[in-house]
Amino acid sequence: MSRTLLIARREFLAYAKTVGFWLSLLAFPFFAIVGGAVPVLMRTSEPVRQVALVEEGPSAQGLAAAVREALRLDQERRQAAQAQAEEAAARTTGMPKEAIQAAQKQGGAGGLSALRRQRVAIVDTPAALAAAQPGADQERVVRQLLDQDAPKAGRLDAVVFLNRAGAQPTARVWTRRATDDRVEDFIRDALRTAYRGQVFQAAGIDPQVVQATERFRPDVKAFSPKSASGGQVGFRDRLPAIIGLASGFLLWSLIITGASILLNSVMEEKSNKILEVLLSSASPTEILTGKVLGVAMLTLTVLCAWGGLGALALIQFLPQYAPMVGDVLLDSGMIFYFLAYAAGGYLMYAVLFAAIGAFCETPRDAQTLMGPIMMVLIIPIMVMQMALTSPDAPVVRILSWVPFFTPFLMSARAPSEPPMIEIVGTMAGMFAMALLMVWIAGRAFRAGALSDVKLSWKSFAGAVRGGGN
Repeated sequence: MSRTLLIARREFLAYAKTVGFWLSLLAFPFFAIVGGAVPVLMRTSEPVRQVALVEEGPSAQGLAAAVREALRLDQERRQAAQAQAEEAAARTTGMPKEAIQAAQKQGGAGGLSALRRQRVAIVDTPAALAAAQPGADQERVVRQLLDQDAPKAGRLDAVVFLNRAGAQPTARVWTRRATDDRVEDFIRDALRTAYRGQVFQAAGIDPQVVQATERFRPDVKAFSPKSASGGQVGFRDRLPAIIGLASGFLLWSLIITGASILLNSVMEEKSNKILEVLLSSASPTEILTGKVLGVAMLTLTVLCAWGGLGALALIQFLPQYAPMVGDVLLDSGMIFYFLAYAAGGYLMYAVLFAAIGAFCETPRDAQTLMGPIMMVLIIPIMVMQMALTSPDAPVVRILSWVPFFTPFLMSARAPSEPPMIEIVGTMAGMFAMALLMVWIAGRAFRAGALSDVKLSWKSFAGAVRGGGN
């Protein structure tokens, strides 16, 4: 036992003492925050397109006004959506609406208002464009206005030519960038709305009624007998599903990272003949156990560091949500599910990767088996997203019984309170598979550590059958 602990201590310190380990430990939450913030920053920094409208002939009369009206209605809808979001946040957090608005402004770029700001602005048609004759002259002026080198004051992002084909509105959209379809989508929706109003009016329906119908946004509230309040569904009721999905992804990252560290450690020590030195003073079983235990301590250190940083960030920046998260993790038992599935999942993958590493001397050797394994491990990543909205879907329930997928999928499903038979059954299957993997990996590790046989399916299977003899 003492030799096992010494090997575990050596394995832990070999990584924990390096600067790269701590940098990578801090890099993950940093890049996770950046990864979540980048899409928001991209949307808030997205420029407003300056668009000029040109009605081509008498048949197009009124279409420019219809597009402007559609833009105004869209802005009203965005403001109404922002107000509803602020009211929902006020109900959830108990903060005054004014405080939420102030917090949004302090968040930079106008908070929610920046995300819902209209990205299209209608500007006056330049005199040169209005005076240009249809055809080559008009096209020449358009190209000048859209040119990247044109003066910024007179430069446009798009020019829209409006017309009618019979009774139906049409448009030609010139844009400064060929890949920018924001204006094209907006004009299409605006003309669709205008044509719908035209059809209704022709059918004898008052245009004011049509506009009122377009502006109407029903106030829909969700209720459930399983909500925290016993009635209306709020953020507190959706929080467990969010935490469950995050737990599944976190487990996947931790387990695969820890197992990969173990594989590289064994592979490096075999290529450097260090494993032979260890075998002279400890048995293969003691070495395997010590290495698995040492990397487990390393993984636990990473988990505690990430958890501590997350808790500090939550208390500092979102203190109103901290009690909710604590309640879900502790009172709802999510933390216990997480730890149980983490232990079983790590044991399965760690001993398997260590056994593979015992047959390898270079990373190329490991790719023979690692490639198919990693391809299979993509499956729970894809299915976990379905578990957020449909945790009881047949494909999710069936795959939850596959031991190698159980830690990730059951962590994501735990908030939906799956039947106890599934919790007990999948956990029993996972630990049974973990014990089987310990037996298989122990025999394979012994054979790989004591020989120079190259990694292949045949040699791996022969090692399991022969147990290294």
